[in-house]
Amino acid sequence: MINGKIDFRSDTVTVPTEEMRKAMASAVVGDDVYGDDATINELERLAAEIFGKESALFVPTGTMANQLALFTHVQRGEEVILPDNCHIIAHEAGASAIIAGAQLRSVPNVKGEMSLDLVEHYIRKDPDDIHQPRTALISYENADSDGQVRSLEYMKQVKVLAEKYQLPVYVDGARIFNAATYLNVDVKDMVQYTDTISVCLSKGLCAPAGSLLMGSKEFITKARRKRKILGGGMRQVGILAAAGILALKEMSRRLQEDHDNAKYLCTSLKEVEGLEVYEERQQINMVFFRLKDFPMDSATLVKYMAEHDVRINGEDNGMMRFVTHNYVSKEEIDKVVQLLKDAR
Repeated sequence: MINGKIDFRSDTVTVPTEEMRKAMASAVVGDDVYGDDATINELERLAAEIFGKESALFVPTGTMANQLALFTHVQRGEEVILPDNCHIIAHEAGASAIIAGAQLRSVPNVKGEMSLDLVEHYIRKDPDDIHQPRTALISYENADSDGQVRSLEYMKQVKVLAEKYQLPVYVDGARIFNAATYLNVDVKDMVQYTDTISVCLSKGLCAPAGSLLMGSKEFITKARRKRKILGGGMRQVGILAAAGILALKEMSRRLQEDHDNAKYLCTSLKEVEGLEVYEERQQINMVFFRLKDFPMDSATLVKYMAEHDVRINGEDNGMMRFVTHNYVSKEEIDKVVQLLKDAR
């Protein structure tokens, strides 16, 4: 529960833990643009170590991490191959065209995975052909906002294909710890198949803000300059970094609880008449369902739940999504399921 309300809208609604608030209050800070902030320096060092990359860079948001990755990898007019429903395409307001000047080659996908044959077909084979844009990058999410996880084998196959054409791979890893939890592997096992990767600290990890972009020292040096261009060069940002350190060290280890609660929620929702629950999509902390023969439409259901101090989002293309997180308990899941049953 957050501020007296049960909130199933997203794991982005999480608030800092008490330990985070104390760490933020006592954080040693300095001017990060000068490199003087000891706490942000420690966060970036820790992230690089955890992910097995040479260097890391803190940015305010996940969207900036994605756009900064494209801005650094891609020259204007070059092409990025990525799934047609990924966050960069669907939820970032066309930023890649505005900021990086990149052309996006969107690939149909099944459960978030692009056909590797189709990816290879889309790669521009002749960079000297003056009629074609040059392929500069392959990108995808893991896990994605549809709750799906890419396997280690798939990640490996994408990397092998990319190396065949000397292309880098960027993974939007906003929920990479959820993916690692689902696969029961260390994030380093996943990140070995990427050139660059990001992670969000402010979703299931409960930090108030921030993401990290990781890669080689050379890449991060370039990205740091481009972060300044985007307005992401902040000052005493160690206040946020203090929470980020706890997010990486501690909150990343408790995500199985969220996954277990989502599984419990999924099973419980199947008991509600009039809902079509997509059990096969329940991999991380998300449950998807449709209102099939339910007596309320989506807008009415949102209002009904709000009247009972429960926050949910309406449907998106006919699909509804409930998300579990640190502030959702089994007792609260039971209350929400009962409210749905009472609405019959």
